[in-house]
Amino acid sequence: MKQTRGGVTAPKGFLASGVHVGIRKNREKKDLALIWSEVPCAAAAVYTTNRVKGQPLIVTQEHLADGRAQAIIANSGNANTCTGEEGIKAARRMAELVAQHLPVKAEDVVVASTGVIGQQLDVSVIEAGMGELVAGLSKGGSIDAREAIMTTDTMKKEIAVVEEIGGVLVTIGAIAKGSGMIHPNMATMLGFITTDCAITSEMLDKALKFAVRKSFNRVSVDGDTSTNDMVAILANGMAGNPLIDQEGNNFDEFRDALEFVCVELAKMIARDGEGATRLIECTVSGAVSEEQAEALSKGIITSSLVKAAMFGADANWGRILCAMGYTRNDFDPDKVDVAFESPRGYIEVCKAGAPLPFNEEKAKKILNNQEVEIIVDLHAGDAEATAWGCDLSYEYVRINGDYRT
Repeated sequence: MKQTRGGVTAPKGFLASGVHVGIRKNREKKDLALIWSEVPCAAAAVYTTNRVKGQPLIVTQEHLADGRAQAIIANSGNANTCTGEEGIKAARRMAELVAQHLPVKAEDVVVASTGVIGQQLDVSVIEAGMGELVAGLSKGGSIDAREAIMTTDTMKKEIAVVEEIGGVLVTIGAIAKGSGMIHPNMATMLGFITTDCAITSEMLDKALKFAVRKSFNRVSVDGDTSTNDMVAILANGMAGNPLIDQEGNNFDEFRDALEFVCVELAKMIARDGEGATRLIECTVSGAVSEEQAEALSKGIITSSLVKAAMFGADANWGRILCAMGYTRNDFDPDKVDVAFESPRGYIEVCKAGAPLPFNEEKAKKILNNQEVEIIVDLHAGDAEATAWGCDLSYEYVRINGDYRT
């Protein structure tokens, strides 16, 4: 597997675009994105676990009931959530507009929105901008599409990889947005993935759920799970590989490549957490099961006190054990080892649940880095899992104090 350029337009047969239509007041920011496949696709998606779901998610779930889609339209600046029947009509109208401008059925359009909750979406500005949006579709359009879905994001989130499957080169491309309201199950974000792999919708759904569990469901920025989270994938089969319709080597190769794409995007989201100054990667090993390791690693990176300690480059490892303890997961605290690592070095701070003498200055130097790893060993089994988060800074409060206004 190797990385390549192009994002969602790297796979064969996909075009994308992004424009400003007026949903957002700032004319410098694009606010409407479109991704289109030249041919119909197998499709799958994973959605937020929040009981309050955005109106676009409701419409998209209806559209993907048959496992087929051909286009994705998404806007930023307005979440179209808690907007009642008018919001449903707006989401459906977005799909109808795509169908009016492209050879696509309205029911084969994925609809997504992100932004402020509780405000009606003015579809008239989308209607007025559709001509420009469709005219802008191109192989270089992933750049504009990824910009159009950003809200408080400060960095691009895009990746593409090429993998040989069944003797044929298959490409997977993706873009994502996510910076605040990020929490596991599922991590608050929009993620759009395209591939030219030939795969059935059933196997695509299985691969996506596996990849999401290993990636986006292991990210937390602030403990808030949003209402509009969605990861959608379209597979148009234009690579010409043998159709993946059952588990086996070809499915495993595709699933692993998809997992890599999702993990890289998840790390980008954690690194770009609102107000974040450092990415935190927490690996729990020596667990009796992957589920145990996952629960504990997620508990650690979700802890506000751990996040605050990381912001201050404070090797306060007691907060790590404390966070593990209130996950209500069964482990022996008297066997736990804790260490910190970054490109600036490695230091052990806890052995068998007890303190180790360590150099505070060295620890601070290690933690005062843009990427920091928390390493925990339970000494109970062979399983492990990794989760990603970020520190908690003063800037997070400033950004969210006046987000709506």
